[in-house]
Amino acid sequence: MAMKFRLSTYFRISLKALLTISILFSSCISQKKVTLLQEKTTKEVTQQFENPKSTTYRIQIGDHLYIKVYSVDPKTSKFFQTDFPNLMNTTYLYLNSYLVDEFGFINFSFVDKMYVKGLTVVEIKDLVQKTLNEYFKECTVIIKLVNFQVAVLGEVNNPGDFTIYRDYINVLQAIGLAGGIKQFGNRKNIKLIRQTQTGSSMHFIDLTNNRVLESPNFYLMPNDVVYVEPLGSKSRAYETFPYGTFFVALSTLIFGANLYFTHIE
Repeated sequence: MAMKFRLSTYFRISLKALLTISILFSSCISQKKVTLLQEKTTKEVTQQFENPKSTTYRIQIGDHLYIKVYSVDPKTSKFFQTDFPNLMNTTYLYLNSYLVDEFGFINFSFVDKMYVKGLTVVEIKDLVQKTLNEYFKECTVIIKLVNFQVAVLGEVNNPGDFTIYRDYINVLQAIGLAGGIKQFGNRKNIKLIRQTQTGSSMHFIDLTNNRVLESPNFYLMPNDVVYVEPLGSKSRAYETFPYGTFFVALSTLIFGANLYFTHIE
């Protein structure tokens, strides 16, 4: 009778211990810390967030500009044709691009050196168009920044550099390219490192607040670096803890103890 009582008591205590530990580990991170774009200002079901998607990126030394000139006049078009096939892939764009040299100039075909450092792509397009209009009629200029790359580092599943093939990309899309934020990534304090004409600037983004959709830093610029820092050393310990091995070992111990006391009985 005493053995049965000991068995029953030991088994109940073991189950309670297992349940308590499971609850502690499963509740170590609040949902408020991992849910993105939370509503913190109003309870409206539908909301509108305005963001003009304006970019003030200024061309810097080392940038590559793809410049293409079209014209209804065959002779004018022939002036700007290249020997490369028109494949419009990454290699083609790079080989047909113009490097901004160390002094801020580009050597554009049939035109003198043009100083473009510090200008936007739209401003360079207007400058090239105005220059060509002095020599050619009915021509149209297309200019693209070839080296539009962003880096996503830190607590993401696939960190690295990513080449962007569109005019705009926001911070959520960039993190998506990196496989999303890990469980213990700090979503409230995303660091955005941005190049400037004199160095770099750092901005902080709270992805848990839906007002980030209106932030001027929501849309990224070329050469931006997005860093997702960990929540802290304690969270890191939870992340690396071998949960599976621990619970298997604990379950085996309880099962073995059950068999042992049953055998003694």
